[in-house]
Amino acid sequence: MAAMPTRDIDRKLPPTTGDEATQVLSYLEWQRATVHIKADGLSDADAHRSTIRSPLMTFAGVVSHLRWVERYWFSEVLGGMPHEAPYTAENPDGDFIVAADRSLADLLDDYAAECEASRAVVAKLDLETEVPFRENTLSVRWVVLHMIEETARHAGHLDIARELLDGQTGLGPR
Repeated sequence: MAAMPTRDIDRKLPPTTGDEATQVLSYLEWQRATVHIKADGLSDADAHRSTIRSPLMTFAGVVSHLRWVERYWFSEVLGGMPHEAPYTAENPDGDFIVAADRSLADLLDDYAAECEASRAVVAKLDLETEVPFRENTLSVRWVVLHMIEETARHAGHLDIARELLDGQTGLGPR
């Protein structure tokens, strides 16, 4: 069972001072880097093995899901791009399921690329920018805060999965 090669992951502590945008965006970057660190060295076989009763909750499935929620909130909701995610009303878990035939390295590359696309969208806006959303409006600030919560919650799932898969806890040897 070959492990994924170790990646060079730049995970910087968010600044303790600074303007709001710098601080909240730094916390989002911290969580995004945590996803990559938790995956570091994990084998594809383990990445596709569920450690809980839900077959959807694999390491690979969570990374795929995170990629698609990045796409949804930043590129689609804030950036006005068309919906391309593999989930639908008939297949609400499609973003987890599409991971089944993909290597963890490819999923992480897709996630990194989607995060880069998200950064590009946010760079054109400020936190106060509001966009129509369903019957309401929401701000870029709301989306960024939501994505900090979403990414952190799933990084916690990945932390638990990693410990159950191979005993690695914390952030490994860094």
